[in-house]
Amino acid sequence: MNTQPAKYRKILPQMSGKLFATDGGLETTLIFHDGIDLPAFAAFDLLKDAEGTARLRQYYVRYAELAKRHQLGMILEAPTWRANRDWGQKLGYDRVALAQVNRDAIALMAEIRAGCESATTPIVISGNFGPRGDGYVAEKKMSVSDAADYHGEQMQIFAQTAADMTAAFTMNYVEEAIGIAQAAIAEKMPVVISFTVETDGRLPSGQHLRDAIIETDDATGMYPVYYMINCAHPTHFHHLFDRNSGHAQEHNGWIDRIRGLRANASCKSHAELDESTELDAGNPQELSRQYRELQTQLRRLSVIGGCCGTDHRHVEAICQALRATNDARIAV
Repeated sequence: MNTQPAKYRKILPQMSGKLFATDGGLETTLIFHDGIDLPAFAAFDLLKDAEGTARLRQYYVRYAELAKRHQLGMILEAPTWRANRDWGQKLGYDRVALAQVNRDAIALMAEIRAGCESATTPIVISGNFGPRGDGYVAEKKMSVSDAADYHGEQMQIFAQTAADMTAAFTMNYVEEAIGIAQAAIAEKMPVVISFTVETDGRLPSGQHLRDAIIETDDATGMYPVYYMINCAHPTHFHHLFDRNSGHAQEHNGWIDRIRGLRANASCKSHAELDESTELDAGNPQELSRQYRELQTQLRRLSVIGGCCGTDHRHVEAICQALRATNDARIAV
């Protein structure tokens, strides 16, 4: 796989307001639907052989074709959520091997873009970051400078590839998010920050989502291109966006910084999901209705996909539910 130059790094097309799809729950799809053993929830490990690479290619192409059917844009999030130093070491990757697998992941995304992109479906490649520790637990927190140094290794690799942008998913405390943003500043890479929340709408650290976004923006000069929410069910956070509430009225601007949603299929808490031995796929149609309700609250929403428990059925339903309203909103 030969990596092509970055195509949209200077101007990200999802900022135009056009609706962009992304994928669903990669890891839960591989484990529960495909029966693939995925140690440490690390999808990047499949890139070690042709069979695993072919399975990842098949997975992403399905979503790219879904986006094309609906004439939406597409964001390919590389399967690198676990491809950082600590998780890599657990799977036997040294720094050289880890750097190569990150490059291979972006090269696969570039190959898929070359085969699937069209005039109505621009495809953006994103280098994906995950937390250094557990995505559900804010433990062993790093300082901002430590996080920038730690995640800077992966950021430097992405900056040398065809990645148009980077995205940090399942951020559960603000210092790590700020550190990743600072690493992006150093490498002149666009970055998106996606926080996860508990059933009360607060980060696992206990911080209100509003305060996490404002603090990150204040510390970085509003460097993140936008924010997202992932790995939580809409019932866990929809109440945060009532613009008549006290929280929203204090600083309405933070709501408009959110442009992306990748919700879980299940309304279970993180602790309950951790203990589950079976997949809770929820109801795709119900989830799409919840996204539609959130679309009325999140005026800048333009990136839609899923997280744990979701698959192409959920993303298809969400695209169908949101596309018509989004087209009308752009036309106004």
